Amino acid sequence: MKRVLEPELMTERAQARAYAEADFPEPHSRYVALLLEKFPDLPPRGRALDLGCGPGDVTRRFARACPGYEIVAVDGSPAMLREARRLTQPWPDLRARIRYRLGRLPGARLPRGPYDVILATSFLHHLADPMVLWNAVRQYGGTGTVVMVADLRRPRTVQEARRLTERYAAGAPEVLRRDFYRSLLAAFTPAEVSAQLRAAGLGGFTVEVISDRHLFVSGRLNE
Repeated sequence: MKRVLEPELMTERAQARAYAEADFPEPHSRYVALLLEKFPDLPPRGRALDLGCGPGDVTRRFARACPGYEIVAVDGSPAMLREARRLTQPWPDLRARIRYRLGRLPGARLPRGPYDVILATSFLHHLADPMVLWNAVRQYGGTGTVVMVADLRRPRTVQEARRLTERYAAGAPEVLRRDFYRSLLAAFTPAEVSAQLRAAGLGGFTVEVISDRHLFVSGRLNE
């Protein structure tokens, strides 16, 4: 099945609220757990950059798991960032350590790196040009930067995409069912991501299939 692009930005207020109120504890918690499992020597203190943070669920999970980190979380959607700030508001410690920034790659104006950790979850499939993400990893990382990219992976057929949508989004609001299906069609295969990494000079990174709908990329820069 060929890739079908979807809009890069989720700018509708109702759409952003639906994502903010959605419950994704299993995959989002697993992303952070896998990161810490693969990099047990992660420095206890540092700076992290979250690219395409959306409503900030993974941002906050990482912040709780790594209390010594200050985090810059960027997204191109004002609606998503409003939800991210709203959900962070009740937590003074998180408010003090997470800075949400409006910006769209590759032109976003962000605090200069290098960052110790770079995260991107459910962001890659939104990009018409995937090299935008991998170039940003290069731009804001440095020697030893830990990188984690978690995303959907494209099914082999439209029928499989519909089956996955029915299995995992049957009870979700219509906007989430619609977007999940479109995102599956827009996602990359593991082989495509591996080719992107080689083109970006990141061939040492690993690409793993971690579920029937997710892939996980991890590595350190310049290793």
